[in-house]
Amino acid sequence: MDLELLASLRTPEGSEALAAAAEVAGGDPLAAASALRSRGIAAPLAAAALTQTDLRRRAESKFGAEAAAMFFTRPGFEQATRAVVAHRRAARLRAAGVETLADLGCGLGSDALAAARHGIQVYAVDADPLTAAAAQANAAAAGLAELVTVECADATTVEVEKFDAVFADPARRRAGRGRVMDPQSWSPPWDFIAALPGRVPRTVLKLAPGIDHALLPPGAEGEWVSVHGDLVEAAFWCGPLAEFARRASLLPSGAGLHGSGFEAAPVGPVGRFLYDPDPAVVRSHLVAEFAAEIGGRLADPEIAYVHTDDPVDTPYARRLEITDVLPFSLKRLRALLRERGVGRAEIRKRGSALEPEQLRRDLRLRGSGSASIVLTRVAGAPTVLLCR
Repeated sequence: MDLELLASLRTPEGSEALAAAAEVAGGDPLAAASALRSRGIAAPLAAAALTQTDLRRRAESKFGAEAAAMFFTRPGFEQATRAVVAHRRAARLRAAGVETLADLGCGLGSDALAAARHGIQVYAVDADPLTAAAAQANAAAAGLAELVTVECADATTVEVEKFDAVFADPARRRAGRGRVMDPQSWSPPWDFIAALPGRVPRTVLKLAPGIDHALLPPGAEGEWVSVHGDLVEAAFWCGPLAEFARRASLLPSGAGLHGSGFEAAPVGPVGRFLYDPDPAVVRSHLVAEFAAEIGGRLADPEIAYVHTDDPVDTPYARRLEITDVLPFSLKRLRALLRERGVGRAEIRKRGSALEPEQLRRDLRLRGSGSASIVLTRVAGAPTVLLCR
């Protein structure tokens, strides 16, 4: 994909190529390309249409039905905000009175489009010409061109003070290098990003879920978001947008847990029930708040598994019933599983150096039964919890 091909896909001829690609995609790629060329579609346009069709199908998990009319680049698709996350963020900005928004590092425009759908006027920039062009095409395809202005520009040159709020999503990947862990090597770099709340108090920073809590600006809210149990991002809500010190948000249910992030959970014996908290709860350091909500405790002060003696329904964790507790011993565990006829096992771990797949091979499971094996520590000792 390049700028010329993207422009071609937006023409009537390109629309026909995309429609034809949708008809033949899903089978052998060479046969699909040949079928398009047999219809008189030039090879470069045919390849671009087939690539878009593939990306659109893959993007349905992030964007739903809207993906069918969007334009994607492979890197842009991988980094794009899921529609359910962007929608929730836009609703929160609109509720805070935001009417104009600067979107720095807009990517393919997911957040910009969500903000526009909530009536916010968006000025979006991206440093990559093809990505910016795709974002502009997506705004037009969604009928939001009047609310979304997209330019190819360096985010550091934008006069952000002209807007009610700023949303910044620094690029954290480099071609050929994968993820960039050092915030100062992001684009724009962390020094610029961290200074934005001082220029525009209502600033939201979209960051990687593994972001260091120490980077949270003073007075800001750190929010960790999961979608169907998959931890997808952290967001720092600054200035008047901050509501709590830490928040865990679970989508699409909308369940939310908040607190200081500095509480300590009570520690006690292993219970009959074990709760494996959602990763957003763990990463936001709200395990103590979660434990308090269900009347639970930790069996080890360093391990984020919560225990209760009675079952409690909660959206914030998966609950397992513990049937056996034993010090870790491969021989003893293998014998117990054979006695129970366990041939299928889900293996979870927290606080254990063991590799689940290696353990699975070592156990040589046989039988028709199933179980959950939890590798953990209890009062500092390596322990296995057999669960159902």
